[in-house]
Amino acid sequence: MSLTSLTAHELGELLNKREISSVELTKAYLRRIEEVDDQVRAFLTVTGDLALKQAAETDEKRARGEKLPPLAGIPMAMKDNMCTKGIKTTCASRILYNFIPPYDAAVTERLLAAGAVLLGKCNLDEFAMGSSTENSGFFATRNPHDLRAVPGGSSGGSAAAVAAGEAVFALGSDTGGSIRLPAAFCGVIGLKPTYGRVSRYGLVAYASSLDQIGPLTRDMRDCALVMNVIAGHDKRDSTSAPLEVPDYTRFLVDDVRGLKIGLPREYLGEGLDDEVRGWVKRAAETLEKLGAVCEEVSLPHTRYALPTYYIIAPAEASSNLARYDGVQYGLRVEAGDIVSMYSKTRSQGFGEEVKRRIMLGTYALSSGYYDAYYLKAMKVRTLVKRDFDLAFEKYDCLLTPTSPTPAFEAGEKTADPLTMYLSDVCTIPVNLAGIPALSIPFGLVGGRPVGVQLIGKAFDEGTLMRAGYALEQGTDLTRPRPVLERTVEE
Repeated sequence: MSLTSLTAHELGELLNKREISSVELTKAYLRRIEEVDDQVRAFLTVTGDLALKQAAETDEKRARGEKLPPLAGIPMAMKDNMCTKGIKTTCASRILYNFIPPYDAAVTERLLAAGAVLLGKCNLDEFAMGSSTENSGFFATRNPHDLRAVPGGSSGGSAAAVAAGEAVFALGSDTGGSIRLPAAFCGVIGLKPTYGRVSRYGLVAYASSLDQIGPLTRDMRDCALVMNVIAGHDKRDSTSAPLEVPDYTRFLVDDVRGLKIGLPREYLGEGLDDEVRGWVKRAAETLEKLGAVCEEVSLPHTRYALPTYYIIAPAEASSNLARYDGVQYGLRVEAGDIVSMYSKTRSQGFGEEVKRRIMLGTYALSSGYYDAYYLKAMKVRTLVKRDFDLAFEKYDCLLTPTSPTPAFEAGEKTADPLTMYLSDVCTIPVNLAGIPALSIPFGLVGGRPVGVQLIGKAFDEGTLMRAGYALEQGTDLTRPRPVLERTVEE
């Protein structure tokens, strides 16, 4: 088996036994990027020289006998909306095509301090707005399991990089499902932590009350190891929760006896692909065989979540993106006066989907419409959260599909934004409620991976990891191997 198909904890053992060096490992990943990224197009920026320098420093520390953290020397990638000091951070937008941050995001600081090796920055839908990574301002990313299909979005580059063996793990950001949807489409693990569990300092904001950073990994143990590094209070983020962070590897026990799991009927009804429904039921049966109790439950306000999200998120985006005017950051299109310069810069710098959401958000916040749209949406958000609160009085977690369908064809939904928005219908309620959710691969439809979603109580990522780990150990369905990998290696 090649180095580029192993997990972080497997590679960590090889590094600790001195059977490989971090430089050898990093070179293997850089070669893999050279071999396949012209097909997948997961990376916007590859930081090869920096990665080899970081790897060499880790090897020197190991040679001196220093005790190193579990992720030391492990090559990783980051979504290109997280700041990296001295490295371009574009948000896949032409308006930030040349922006080089003078500081690191909190998650960047923590991973580099833990010795992880940064291979580069991954493609995304522009400013994290999209469900297919076709809205990038530079190029589209493809699914390593089927290059005709999309990888999901908006963290499609990060998920595709992990699935294609171009990074051991990656970070994504999740505003309405942007970690979980590409995780499901690309056959990897994706965790959206509780809002406030991971610092958003240095994450370029899309919708501030919904955004959250999380890991994309090959298995549950890697997910726990990455969370151990990035989770925790950060005083620079006023929404960061000042709570103790457990060692997440403690939850990786092959035992779900007595765990009560709810199956929300609203997620398993009309619009769901029959084969996807079948895999969710099989996942429930697997958990029951392992000792869990699964029962049907109702979350009656789920049907209002999608329209609620598409009022709140664009409203916050229209405010956050007002700062990109050609004065302080990135692109500036010169014109005869300052108002014309603002107008031309934003017109040429933003893509169509970003402009659409700015227009929607500005309208929802405008005088005379605020009460009718934004205020009402915030009230519905409370009802969606209350559904989850009531369900968690009886159940430890909920099991749903991650997406109503497997990955769709590239270009299939680009002309119909409303159909594209429906891709996130199973993931959006979680962001409105601010609670954690995990997508884990479970089965294939037409050769394309299917993900099932576990939803948990606030700050109870541990229970999700316990259930996800049991599911992973209880079947052979959670590690689908990309077609791309077989094509290149065999």
